[in-house]
Amino acid sequence: MTNARVTWIEKQRFNGISDSGHEIALDGDKAAGNSPMELVLIALCGCTGYDVVSILRKKRESFTGLEVRAQAERAVEPPSVYTEIRLTYRVSGKVSRKAVEDAVNLSKEKYCSVSAMLEKTAKITAEIEYVDS
Repeated sequence: MTNARVTWIEKQRFNGISDSGHEIALDGDKAAGNSPMELVLIALCGCTGYDVVSILRKKRESFTGLEVRAQAERAVEPPSVYTEIRLTYRVSGKVSRKAVEDAVNLSKEKYCSVSAMLEKTAKITAEIEYVDS
């Protein structure tokens, strides 16, 4: 079982902590921290990024960097869930395009639990940009 909690600080600000012991600032007004919905997108980028790096390492690909970006649209009516998310994977280094495409697909179809949850309400698409370095 995983545990998490938030403690109200002031206004719309909270301090969050989970079993890992790392604290994070949350702010519904976005003045002193990310909003909860921004954190969901960050979690998606981190989850799929972790998968892609792990898969590329196992394939012994010579990548030197990975950046995952998310752009999302939300429903107009509450609860304003994400309805569309576009992920952009920016991969640096000399890599096999097929290896990167396979890694991105495996993350989406098999490994990324955040993506699996979000796909209940959002259409998630992906594009890959290659940067030689």
